[in-house]
Amino acid sequence: MTSRPDPRRSRRPSRAVIRRRRTVTALLALLLVIGVAFLLSAAGAPSKRTPQTKASIADRPRTHTPHHTPWTASSWLASLEKKVQGQPGHLQPGSNPTVLPGPILIADRNNSRLLIVDPQGRILWTFPNPGALAPGQTFVAPDDAFFTPHGNNIVVTQESNSVITEISLKTDHIVWRYGHPGVAGSGLGYLHNPDDAMELPNGNVIGADIMNCRLLYLSKTSVVPLHIYGETDPYCYHEPPLRFGSPNGMFPMTNGDWLVTEINGDWVDEMTPAGKILWSTNPPGISYPSDTNEVRPGVFITASYTDPGVVETFNQQGGLIWRYAPTGSAALDKPSLALPLPNGDVILNDDWNHRVIVVDPHTDKVVWQYGVTGVHGSQPGYLFKPDGIDLAPPYSLGVTHASTMGIPPFGNQSAG
Repeated sequence: MTSRPDPRRSRRPSRAVIRRRRTVTALLALLLVIGVAFLLSAAGAPSKRTPQTKASIADRPRTHTPHHTPWTASSWLASLEKKVQGQPGHLQPGSNPTVLPGPILIADRNNSRLLIVDPQGRILWTFPNPGALAPGQTFVAPDDAFFTPHGNNIVVTQESNSVITEISLKTDHIVWRYGHPGVAGSGLGYLHNPDDAMELPNGNVIGADIMNCRLLYLSKTSVVPLHIYGETDPYCYHEPPLRFGSPNGMFPMTNGDWLVTEINGDWVDEMTPAGKILWSTNPPGISYPSDTNEVRPGVFITASYTDPGVVETFNQQGGLIWRYAPTGSAALDKPSLALPLPNGDVILNDDWNHRVIVVDPHTDKVVWQYGVTGVHGSQPGYLFKPDGIDLAPPYSLGVTHASTMGIPPFGNQSAG
């Protein structure tokens, strides 16, 4: 009997076969994984990531947005002073820089420029600089200039050019103008010898219009004045508030009223923002008062635009308190504005002597001087008929009076 092989033994694969099968299976599995990964990648599926804890997210470095310090007049002035630090000044011999609390603004009329000069006599800033004026724009004969209440702009009257101009210190460009350059008039949008314009905290502007015998309250959004104080008339005489005798100044008082100077008849008036006249007086012994302003309540200072010139302080009744009227080579020649300093000294522009000086009223001595007496020029240390001054913020007229400056109760308020 022939024996048959065991069928179970005949179907069992050999070890070599088993090894080959395992190898093939592994290769197929690997190919499957690679194929699936390729398909997921092609479809844009996100790859698996280990979830991050809150702590790990918080620990990641953050991207910081650069912090820009807001532009301010004080930081701007500080940057200007830093640039000239260590440079020589251009003061006259005997000048004491400590009498000034900070830089001063000078309207250098016949050089058709503005200057900011520090107490050491170094020029920090001028206007116009190259590129400051737009095509066709002019800047001629600035006679008075004052910082605005926020200190960022300067309002300039160009008396002989019949315009009021506002300059942005941040952009170094003219941002507003009222009047027609070189064309005098009395109609809407026109001026005739404007003087001492100042911006109010609400953004509107107030000032004198000498040859039109009036005071104006202006908006920056319209040629129509918000209010006209006095009658527009070529024949100026003293009858306030109906008429004003060639008003050449309108300065803020600490009580919220305005101090008006009238050339004709030598008058100074206290006027409320609504236009009511509280009193009028004559500065003693002066024939041409200019730009009268308040030293402190009850005491006022004015310059006499004459040759020889005079600066004096007086009271509401016209009583003389102090008079500065040097003679000979020290005589003033048509000074047009004097301002009190925080230390009690007086700063003034001596127009036709081409200088700005500080006088100590206790000794009547000049203790600071920028400009060469009787010599005009445009180089550092020289001026040409300077016609206006203001202290730089925070000591400027607009900044120191911002909280008390009287706002006229007329018309709409423009954006500041």
